[in-house]
Amino acid sequence: MNDVVKIKRLHPCAVIPSYATDGSGCFDITALEMVQQEGNTAVYTTGLAFELPPGKVLMIYSRSGHGFNRGIRLANCVGVIDSDYRGEVAVKLTRDNDGIWLPSAGDRIAQGLIQDAPRVQFVEVEELSETVRGTGGFGSTG
Repeated sequence: MNDVVKIKRLHPCAVIPSYATDGSGCFDITALEMVQQEGNTAVYTTGLAFELPPGKVLMIYSRSGHGFNRGIRLANCVGVIDSDYRGEVAVKLTRDNDGIWLPSAGDRIAQGLIQDAPRVQFVEVEELSETVRGTGGFGSTG
């Protein structure tokens, strides 16, 4: 069964997200307008606000084609929209090259995935259990 996510269109031209194919893991997020550009970064509004079910989070990722073909990514690498946020979702993109292309209004600018976000309880302890890896750092497993 699919979870229901309520979406409020804040502008009549806002595009409700959709999945490009039956096998798509993420849904497309479309730019309403570019509201700021400074150097190699641009901020886009989406004209959308989400009501996520409790215990869920909306993760916003870069589009694969933007990275591979255009050198463009999310400025913060991954966006996190919490279930209690009701404001407009915006996307900030960074161009990692000296190209001139940035997405325009109506272009797909990011992709979203709604995931479980379990709450955990933190317990302070004196010692942690032992493992084979132990305190081996980054790259310690090969």
